[in-house]
Amino acid sequence: MTADIQTRALAVFPGGIANGEFGLPEDAIVAIARGQGARLWDTAGKEYLDFSMGWGSALVGHACPDVVLAVQRQVPLGSNFAYLNTQSLALAEEIQRACPAAERLRFCASGTEATMYCMRLARAHTGRPKILKFEGAYHGANEAGVTSLFPRRNLDFPTPERTSAGTPSIEGELLVAPYNDLEITAEIVRARRSELAGVIMEPLQRCTPPEPGFLEGVRRLCTEAGVPLIFDEVVTGFRLAYGGAQEYYGVIPDLVAYGKALGGGYPIGAFGGRREIMDLVDESRIGDDGYVWMASTLGGNPISTAAANAALAVLKRPGTYEKLHALGASFRDALRAALRDRQMTAQVIGDGPLAQVVFADRPVNNYRSSARGDKVRARKLMLGLFERGVFVNPMGTKLYLSIAHDQAICAEFLDRFDAALGESG
Repeated sequence: MTADIQTRALAVFPGGIANGEFGLPEDAIVAIARGQGARLWDTAGKEYLDFSMGWGSALVGHACPDVVLAVQRQVPLGSNFAYLNTQSLALAEEIQRACPAAERLRFCASGTEATMYCMRLARAHTGRPKILKFEGAYHGANEAGVTSLFPRRNLDFPTPERTSAGTPSIEGELLVAPYNDLEITAEIVRARRSELAGVIMEPLQRCTPPEPGFLEGVRRLCTEAGVPLIFDEVVTGFRLAYGGAQEYYGVIPDLVAYGKALGGGYPIGAFGGRREIMDLVDESRIGDDGYVWMASTLGGNPISTAAANAALAVLKRPGTYEKLHALGASFRDALRAALRDRQMTAQVIGDGPLAQVVFADRPVNNYRSSARGDKVRARKLMLGLFERGVFVNPMGTKLYLSIAHDQAICAEFLDRFDAALGESG
């Protein structure tokens, strides 16, 4: 059966992968048949411990009963109206209550769209062309999101480097700074103030935490320059805290993008921000020079927003974030212990329910320090985990925990992690 799946997949998908990035060897391709909690099963019946969790979208676990019930109740009432509905209104009100930056909101269908609209709004609000991002950050599949994503040439800042072909205009649209380096960031912002429209950042970049004072410093720089600070909370939103990175780090942006965990595993995107900026999408402004076009056929559809309302209700239960942080901290400590026992030099980074192993001999605080890590060994480790029934993305080393994970599942993972380490060394 597995061989048949591989043949069929390779006949229709580039590399045999339906939605990109996994980059598995052809003989390792499988098709997932079902998921429950923190486990998956493929069509051959093989069980996997899931430490990818739909790239972090299933924070409440696969087939969460509350989410399933909410979707079952909504489906017979209609799937999409492309218009305001009771589920989207209730979700917007809850996001607004939880997230200080979200004075006004709009829904779209993905995190990629949400970050794109935030950058478009920043350009319209300031009348300037360029967005500053931080090297190595991913902001979705839009041009800015995939530029300087994993650069190799170590160009001088703020010059962007193409990660993807097909992005010819990026030099006129983007500036790049090193994450966690406030001095260089300040030099770029002040030197390019006349052309700078906004600063977009993952508050927790991939799995690299911000150093003390860095987010606060970027906030001050944006205020001084009169440009919006955009938080890409597609990953951090509702994951680090119910109010996201804004609550967790205590820094409030001007615009914010959401996706992933917000939908309880269903496709969703949302963006919000200060009222005077968000009101630029108001259709009553059509014909004005400052009007920003925005529409999304599936944005705010009642099935995704019903799932999101249910997921947020689960996440809002007492003790949820205490558990996620405690589990994540103990998991990262256990990874470090396993590496020490194998006498392997590596850094374990992350925060909350996120972890990453970087085979580097120095602390990791930005992309270039991470890029010095041994990528060949990292990929060998991830493929070894996949072979041992741990579902991960072999092209990266980010590990996602969810509320469906517990110490027992983490212990199972660590046994397989130790065995894979033995082969990767």
